[in-house]
Amino acid sequence: MRCRRVLLRLGLAAAMGLAAFGATAKEEPPDYGPTMRFVVVRSSAPGCEPNCPEWISAEGSIEAGTPTLLKRLLKTLGGRQLPIVVNSPGGNVDAALQLGRMVRKNKLDIAVGITEFSGCSPGMKNCLDGKEQPYSGVAYDSGAMCNSACPLMFAGGIRRVVGEWAYLGVHQITTTYRREKLLYRTTYRVVNGKKKIVSTRIVSRKNAGSYKTYEMSKAIEKRLSAYLKEMGVEQGVLGVMKATPASDIRQIEPEDMLEMKLVTSLDSLDLLTERTICQRNPAPANCREVPANGAPAAVAAVEAGPSPLAPVPAPAPQAHEQEMRFVLVRGSNPLCNPDCPEWISAEGTIAAGTADKLRQLLDTIRERRLPVVINSPGGDVQAALAAGRLIREHGLDIVVARTDFLDCDPGTVGCVAADGLHAGLTIDAGAECDAACAVMVAGGVRRLVGAGAHFLVHSMGMEDKVRAYLDEMAVGSGFFAAMQSAEYAKHRELSRDELQTFGLTTGPQSVDALTGATICRSAPRPDNCRVLPAADAEAKAPAKL
Repeated sequence: MRCRRVLLRLGLAAAMGLAAFGATAKEEPPDYGPTMRFVVVRSSAPGCEPNCPEWISAEGSIEAGTPTLLKRLLKTLGGRQLPIVVNSPGGNVDAALQLGRMVRKNKLDIAVGITEFSGCSPGMKNCLDGKEQPYSGVAYDSGAMCNSACPLMFAGGIRRVVGEWAYLGVHQITTTYRREKLLYRTTYRVVNGKKKIVSTRIVSRKNAGSYKTYEMSKAIEKRLSAYLKEMGVEQGVLGVMKATPASDIRQIEPEDMLEMKLVTSLDSLDLLTERTICQRNPAPANCREVPANGAPAAVAAVEAGPSPLAPVPAPAPQAHEQEMRFVLVRGSNPLCNPDCPEWISAEGTIAAGTADKLRQLLDTIRERRLPVVINSPGGDVQAALAAGRLIREHGLDIVVARTDFLDCDPGTVGCVAADGLHAGLTIDAGAECDAACAVMVAGGVRRLVGAGAHFLVHSMGMEDKVRAYLDEMAVGSGFFAAMQSAEYAKHRELSRDELQTFGLTTGPQSVDALTGATICRSAPRPDNCRVLPAADAEAKAPAKL
């Protein structure tokens, strides 16, 4: 005999890691205006040619996908170090931290300023500038701003300047919690008068509003403190943030910024973009001489993601990328405790020793089957083949997404995971899987790519080995053909529909299918769920924001 009961539960729907700076207590997120776009600009100041400074104009609000746009643009520059001229009201905190680290890794200078374009400007119809050659324009600091989350990005610069007429302001963090009404259908079986749960599944989701907090939690404070220390900026910046209400903006005075080491000098952005800097000997790295009848080499403008079928420029060599590291992570959404999903975070470039590192980690967890959450620009094909076979051998699922760590970023000094497990959340927005990464993903039993992730392929040599490997993994021949259709010098981004048609992905689900807060309530219960003792669960749960 069977009976059914429908339960209505109200839960928190993923809040941690999505903290953003805000200046309002409304239920909707604040409107910061257009999303940040990055374009390369060459000075059009009179008397500048033939040797003029160039820079990256960064204008608009910082969103979750903004770091990916900057990364794509930097790849087109082939290692050229152009300063960034930024004008931004702020936005997403996690994205600002990623941007700051990217700026520091590429050893770029940064200044607060506005770029005024000459003739053709980004977004203008029939505008060829920025595609065949850089945009033309001049930079000035009057009225420019870097507020809210923007100073975190700004802190990543090697040289950091804010002119007399520019503004840099900070305030408290606003953290938004979003609620969902989840309608569950639970099937029971009555055996000897006792109910036994047969299955539980979510049948609908409805938005149940949200609420915000306007005080910095200890976890976020610790994270921002570590970041500022990493960037060589004094903790006084954090003190000003905490002391300024979220509804206000505290403009930091130039002398105070210098004392806090937020700026490296009291110069203006002329230090980086003024036309006469290229007359120095030696000329700065952002100067480029163009013959009288010549034109600058092609430089891409990045305003939005490419069309799924459009080829995108090949990346510069990945020597500067962090080698792939594998980290054990436990979900930290409050909705899951004490039974939370766990996974393996795989981030970075695939190198010769990647498969050995994965094998060592798998030896430590023995028979546990944890899904792999991968975010990688590609790398060594032979190593990717070995890692993919290891994933299949252990029967692991894999998904393209990134992990937002809530305790500390693995690899940073002093970052030690309690009991070997970091606390984190997964998100597919801004994640990528390029080139050899696709080979590694093919090894998964279940293979997923979320709507916000980017999946790019190109021909990579070793055709016979790669074709035989894909056949071994039961991936359709159409996927190999898609890889071969893109030259090594160009990447092709595949849509989710194409990936499923080609047999690379096994379904349309996103990362939540493997790491979502509620998966441990389903039946059968996933292998990557684990109940912690009450004391441990309390220690793992992040403080409420």
